[in-house]
Amino acid sequence: MGYRVVVAGATGNVGREMLNILAEREFPIDDLAVLASSRSAGDMADFGETGKQYKIQNIEHFDPTGWDMALFAIGSEATKVYAPKFAAAGCTVIDNSSLYRMDPDVPLIVPEVNPEAIDGYKAKNIIANPNCSTAQMVVALKPIHDAAKITRVVVATYQSVSGAGKAGMDELFEQSRNIFVGDSAEPKKFTKQIAFNVIPHIDSFLDDGSTKEEWKMVVETKKILDPKIKVVATCVRVPVFVGHSEAINIEMENELSAEDAQKILREAPGIMLVDKREDGGYATPIECVGDFATYVSRVREDATVENGLALWCVSDNLRKGAALNAVQIAELLGRRHLKKD
Repeated sequence: MGYRVVVAGATGNVGREMLNILAEREFPIDDLAVLASSRSAGDMADFGETGKQYKIQNIEHFDPTGWDMALFAIGSEATKVYAPKFAAAGCTVIDNSSLYRMDPDVPLIVPEVNPEAIDGYKAKNIIANPNCSTAQMVVALKPIHDAAKITRVVVATYQSVSGAGKAGMDELFEQSRNIFVGDSAEPKKFTKQIAFNVIPHIDSFLDDGSTKEEWKMVVETKKILDPKIKVVATCVRVPVFVGHSEAINIEMENELSAEDAQKILREAPGIMLVDKREDGGYATPIECVGDFATYVSRVREDATVENGLALWCVSDNLRKGAALNAVQIAELLGRRHLKKD
């Protein structure tokens, strides 16, 4: 037997990817409902490459009673309205927005890192999906933390425009085209020109000078991995369509050589180690697009601290950073709590 599954926000980048991944991974589905706002109601949504299509329903009029789980990709404002309704009706919500991530009664889950935390989902019947940049980083950090106990992380991100949605991708494309033909490249979605540029600013600024994106990486890493880990992040938007990259410096309580770290990472779940010390012997965003893995490269010792490592981490942010992680949570929820006969 399968599950009765809802995908809410099916017209956005992440929602479409959720449908693709549910199909690719052959998630056990008995019934599927595809929801969006009234603007898209009546349109058709593809279920991956299966050839199946589903009519999009208006989320405002949908009754979640009797449905097992709902994968939400509708943003914080809409989630604030609909998640409690779905949860109260007995439909477990797996939410991709930031709304519930730091709620102590809502598990924040990366299945390769803290699967046992899902056992607390019944408090609100809601499970949170972490920020895209956090998700891939903690997958890379987990096996190292288990081996040598990480105490501090310094990370600089290189985040693709798809993290800002379709509008971000459209702006990069249009600005690049306009620059080539000599037209204006005025920013609309971003604060400065993104084409042929990098912008050290994602989300709003906080009083201490950090951005909300950077704050998310700090607090989410603590909640998912270990509250004692110190984290400092600099988050940068780069002119890449899909795929987030991160340069990560790690300080540990115990010694761990680069060679031993490579061995550990090679065997770790969810990680693809691509680390040859030669031209092209590393992963870039182009290689990770459409893949499930978090790629790790450039593993080396950091001689500036007593027990230090540096590494490069790349992942498809629409997949592991969002849709894939949500589907993995759904799989985990099914295995541990919603088993069907």
